[in-house]
Amino acid sequence: MTAEPTTAHSSRWPVPPQDGYTVDDLFTLPDLPPHTELIDGSLVFVSPQRDFHSTMIDLLMTGLRSTAPPEVRVRREMTVVLDRRNAPEPDVSVVRTEAITGLDMTRYQAADVLLAVEVVSPDSEARDREAKPHKYATAGIPHFWLVEMTGTDQHPVVRVYELDPVTKAYALTGIHHDRLKTGVPFPVDVDISAEALAAL
Repeated sequence: MTAEPTTAHSSRWPVPPQDGYTVDDLFTLPDLPPHTELIDGSLVFVSPQRDFHSTMIDLLMTGLRSTAPPEVRVRREMTVVLDRRNAPEPDVSVVRTEAITGLDMTRYQAADVLLAVEVVSPDSEARDREAKPHKYATAGIPHFWLVEMTGTDQHPVVRVYELDPVTKAYALTGIHHDRLKTGVPFPVDVDISAEALAAL
């Protein structure tokens, strides 16, 4: 008689379909970890976040909401459907108010998003700097912000991009270190200094 093998961990990872996952799979597969994203048909699981990531999102959310006009809403960590095989979750999104149909919503369509913001984490640098901006631009999202922590002083920097309708790619319109001030997608003026971050 042989002993049955035992395992300390009985969870089973889903086996991806041959052509990759779709948006429908993202919302129907059971027991996916919170904040799972779909990038090029692959499921991407989010690692534990640094305090900078969470606090920077809070700082931007407060700043954006303080000046947002009635026709838009500011949301954090909500899925945005770009196409059948891509449904990332921007850290912050500005969406058209008319697109919000109820508190049970789980996703927005790219056409309803005016701004996508990504706060870079060590495990997501390539996705946040390269893959996601390209996909957001291809989907027609008019504005994109990339937020990073620079230097040993843990100083935030926000790079602001606007979609060029000719090239269908983002063009850098500003790099902001202490104060984020821009007129699009609506007038924004946010203290993003290290001191403002530390005060939260």
